[in-house]
Order: sequence, then structure tokens, then C-alpha cells
Amino acid sequence: MSDEMQTRDSVSPAVTGIADPAPLGLAAFALTTFLLSAKNAGWTHGTDAWLGYAFAYGGLAQLLAGMWEFRNRNVFGSTAFSTYGAFWIGLGLYVLLVASKATPAQVANDLAWILLAFAIFNTYMLLWSTQVNMAVLAVFLTLEITEIVLFVGNFQQSASTIKIGGYIGILTAICAWYTSAAGVINGMRGEPVLSVGAPMRRNSPVPGGVPMARQH
Repeated sequence: MSDEMQTRDSVSPAVTGIADPAPLGLAAFALTTFLLSAKNAGWTHGTDAWLGYAFAYGGLAQLLAGMWEFRNRNVFGSTAFSTYGAFWIGLGLYVLLVASKATPAQVANDLAWILLAFAIFNTYMLLWSTQVNMAVLAVFLTLEITEIVLFVGNFQQSASTIKIGGYIGILTAICAWYTSAAGVINGMRGEPVLSVGAPMRRNSPVPGGVPMARQH
């Protein structure tokens, strides 16, 4: 056997694609949202368990999922995962670097404006999620309600309103976990096992319009 043939045989074939990163991004979002929402709902009695995961899982892992969605030419998934990955990292940095030096009233006002800003972003993502599937729509719908209730609660400095926002946030996490679970098993089997529902609206396909959570 010639050296050329030996060299050719020793080289692994080129990788032409990657696995769907959406289930990872959704799982990272779900877990971190659940931990913070459980705190807001008054379920926890510890410290800030969500904070480390805001950096490592909801932040870094979700941001990476967004970058991989760019590789998949998925404009919706890349924008959603990258934005909310950065949201968790930014929120974690705010709590560590700013909140500890501010008064409770200042922190509440800051959080209200942060949540208002992300609710604006989430509004148009909610509209575009109608073109993905019903499971993704449920994630963005419950997240929209969560952000609205929480920014109102923080503007009013109302513990009861923030608690309600915590409960809705837990529902958001459950929707995201289900959508993630569906993406995992549907991807493993190569066929729909857990239903994610059809898009509410179907438009003509455009470049970069690959669904964030696929049917299979």
C-alpha cells in the first residue's frame, strides 16, 4: 500500500453537519428559569441557587446553542438562544457587581427596566414563534407574561406581584423542558414521538428560516 493511500485512509471523513442544538438551549433556559422563578415564587429558602447556573448553563450553554444555530442557518433559534444566553450572563453580572452596592428600591427599579427591555424583544419573537410550532409558541407566550408581570411587580415593588410572576415563570420552564424533551427524543428516533404541534402560521420559506425546534 502506498504512502498516499495510507494517508488517505487515516484521515477521518469531513463532518458535514451538527446535531440540533435547540434541545440544549431550551433545557438550559428551562433549568435556570425554574431556579430563579422558584425563588420569586417563595418556594426556596436558601440563597441565590440560580446565580451560578445563570453563568454556566442558562448563560454559556445557551449562548453556545445560539452560535451553533448560526451554523445551522437558523435565524430564529440563533437570535433567541444567543439573546437569552446573554440575558442570563448579564443578569448574573448585575447581581454580582451592581446589586450588592444598591438599595432594594434601586435594584427593583433596575430589574424592572431590564425586564421591560427584554419584554420588548420577546414581543416580536413571540409573533415570529407562530411560524415555528405550538410548543415554541407556548414558551414565548408564557415568557412574555412572566416578563410583563415581573417588570410591573418590580416597578411597584410588589412582593405579591413578583410572586405571581414566579409561578408563571415556573410554567415557562415546564413548557421549555417539554419542548427540549421533544427535540431530544424526536431527534434520536428520527420521527415525531412527542408532538410539538404545527405552526400557527405558515409563510413561504426564506433563507435562514429553519425552525428552532424541529418536528423530528
